[in-house]
Amino acid sequence: MKRNTKINLLLVLAVVALAVLPLALGLGDDKEEPFTGADAEAETAITEIEPDYEPWFSPLYEPPSAEIESGLFALQAALGAGALAYYFGVRRGRRQGEQRALERQGAEATADEQTARDVNTTADDQTARHVQAATDEQATRDTDAKTAADGQTTRDADTTADERTTHDVNTAADSQTARHVETAADEQTARHADAARHADAARRGKAARQPEGARDAAGQA
Repeated sequence: MKRNTKINLLLVLAVVALAVLPLALGLGDDKEEPFTGADAEAETAITEIEPDYEPWFSPLYEPPSAEIESGLFALQAALGAGALAYYFGVRRGRRQGEQRALERQGAEATADEQTARDVNTTADDQTARHVQAATDEQATRDTDAKTAADGQTTRDADTTADERTTHDVNTAADSQTARHVETAADEQTARHADAARHADAARRGKAARQPEGARDAAGQA
């Protein structure tokens, strides 16, 4: 329960107590008119103290009966209560209006802060997406460049290997050819040498078979 509500309840209870307790406790039972106004009580007290007292002023209007007088007092009390209620109501309304204005300002400030946060969040997300896209694009370009470099390196390595293989094959073929040529030359030389040895041996054998006179004639010739 709010503090103002508690205060209002206590005030209502106090008013009820002021109206009920005099009746419940029997206050004023010894008087003919226990609930007369304060003015009448004052006049009675003054008359008892000074019977020859003369009022200084006379009322501008004197009600013709006590009921009218009570009604005028009730009207006066109602007007006073209305004025007080109007004053407190205006103060309460102003206070509530100020409070609502502050709450509205706070809500607007909160909405502005929320909007600013949303805008900043959106901008940050957009920036992050742009950065991520740029990073991905750069990574893709780097990957493509690396792939191209690896392909070029592979092609260069394959070309170098092919050239090396061709060179080795050519060298081996040249070596084989040179060996074959050398072997053929050696075989040809050996055959020529064998043929020469055979021819020399044949001449020597033929000479040995000739008669001695024919050798002398041949020697003289």
